[in-house]
Amino acid sequence: MLMDKNHKNELFTKIALGAVIILSEISIIFIIRSLDFTNVISIFFSIFTLNLAFVIFGIRQQQTQKNMFEIHKKAEDSKNKILTIVNNLTDAVLSVDSRGQIELYNSATLDLFGQNEEISGKNISKICNLTKINTQKFEIQDIFRAGKPYFSTNDLILSKEDEKLRIEIEIIKIKDSSSKKPKMNLRKFVVILRDITKQKTLDEERDEFISVVSHELRTPVAILEGSLSNLELLIQKKAPFEMLEKATQTAYKQNTFLATMVNDLSALSRAERGVGDMFEKINPKDLAENLFNKYNKSAAEKGLMLNLNLENNLNCVKTNKLYLEELLQNFITNSLKYTRKGSVEIRFKNSEKGVIFEIKDTGIGISPQDQKRVFEKFYRSEDWRTRETGGTGLGLYVSTKLAAKLGTKIQLESKLNHGSRFFFELPKYRK
Repeated sequence: MLMDKNHKNELFTKIALGAVIILSEISIIFIIRSLDFTNVISIFFSIFTLNLAFVIFGIRQQQTQKNMFEIHKKAEDSKNKILTIVNNLTDAVLSVDSRGQIELYNSATLDLFGQNEEISGKNISKICNLTKINTQKFEIQDIFRAGKPYFSTNDLILSKEDEKLRIEIEIIKIKDSSSKKPKMNLRKFVVILRDITKQKTLDEERDEFISVVSHELRTPVAILEGSLSNLELLIQKKAPFEMLEKATQTAYKQNTFLATMVNDLSALSRAERGVGDMFEKINPKDLAENLFNKYNKSAAEKGLMLNLNLENNLNCVKTNKLYLEELLQNFITNSLKYTRKGSVEIRFKNSEKGVIFEIKDTGIGISPQDQKRVFEKFYRSEDWRTRETGGTGLGLYVSTKLAAKLGTKIQLESKLNHGSRFFFELPKYRK
């Protein structure tokens, strides 16, 4: 559009200059007939000077128009670059006036508001239903009327058709570059809306996790402290060896419980932070034999058989050795803990996609009700046989996190009083 306008102006200038020159020449012809030579020269020079001035004016006019076009083009390019940056922001960014009418917005705004049509000219209060977390209505119009340079809060909820989002909002007043005092209805604001639902959810989960861990630690720490105090008293009174041994065993049991919880929390932390996320080629046969050698003695001490059942020519897998080993160790220790008689089996077999890793036992089993919650953090069954063995309630929760890091999902098959079977599949190694 600008180029068409410049072209018309240039054409008009050329026509005007041509017309002036033609009229000048016609005037010269008529004037020369009635004037002497000196006057003719004087008039000719004046007309020539006038024509020259028009020519210079035309050239300057063209140069000015060219400069204006280049300036406008640079301004358009800068505007487009800014719009590109704003449109690629994940936060919703809007420009509104003090009445709340939307003037400009980016694509993230439409996604956040759940809109698929033009919203310019609409009132932000009508399409953005914001409330405070205490369910009080948030009047964004009051912020505009107050005209504060900056406003921010992160305790808002945006209600949509199928969900509620936690929102952080920033409202920034646009400074007017002119010296004149702007009218109230001409104030402009930039509104930034940020979806912090995930962040707030993580914060709440962290707070809950810390609260539960503190609660779970309170009992074993108290028992450990009491046992050691009792042991100290018994030593001072030179109590019989049997009493000293009993107090020592109680303290040791609680210390082991605390150490197990710390190890579980450490494994969970590594998995969630992605520490050691290095994948390598793993030979399942070597891994199975190492696990068998590590836990065979513990099984024998409980009067259990630890069986190793490996298919011939097992496929190699590409995975994280640390996570895979910790995951299988969790299953094996659980099986040894909840199996009173019979056996625990380490079984690896090939599948169409790779290798199935399985730990099977003849233990107390898991009821259908408990199977629904057994992978939750700190969950422990009400079954008295589970309660008497002790445990942190973190092992299987950590296992789900480790499995997710390995890109697989744990499967569980169990029947009360008939044992349990935990298994998962990993893809085979490809060069």
